[in-house]
Amino acid sequence: MGINRIPSSVDIAIQGLRAESTRMNVIAGNIANAKTTRTDSGQPYRRRELVLSTDGDMFGGPEIKSISADMTTEFKRLHQPGHPDADKSGFVNMPNVDLPVEMVNLVAASRAYQANAAVMKRHQEVMDAAIALLK
Repeated sequence: MGINRIPSSVDIAIQGLRAESTRMNVIAGNIANAKTTRTDSGQPYRRRELVLSTDGDMFGGPEIKSISADMTTEFKRLHQPGHPDADKSGFVNMPNVDLPVEMVNLVAASRAYQANAAVMKRHQEVMDAAIALLK
């Protein structure tokens, strides 16, 4: 978008679609790794979060700032003696992924995606009606 151009509803909806699609992919990765006790770093999987931002004005849509690991939530400790990653007390550090929370976040992201898609559909309907009037 140009510097002096105010984005249209379609521009904002497209940014929203990209953001929510990425958020759903991040959530899917969290769900897929909910039981991963060892990653390449040797630690359990850390839940990932999508960080969104706007350009500071009232007219822009969301932009993906980063995808970062959740460092504030502690790993869960599960007593599983015999697990390859268990410590000497038999406890295993499990990922900090809470499946019910991830499912709620997935539903919210899906609804936001649908809302942005609905904006694009309505815009197309308005454009079709305008073209029909010009005929």
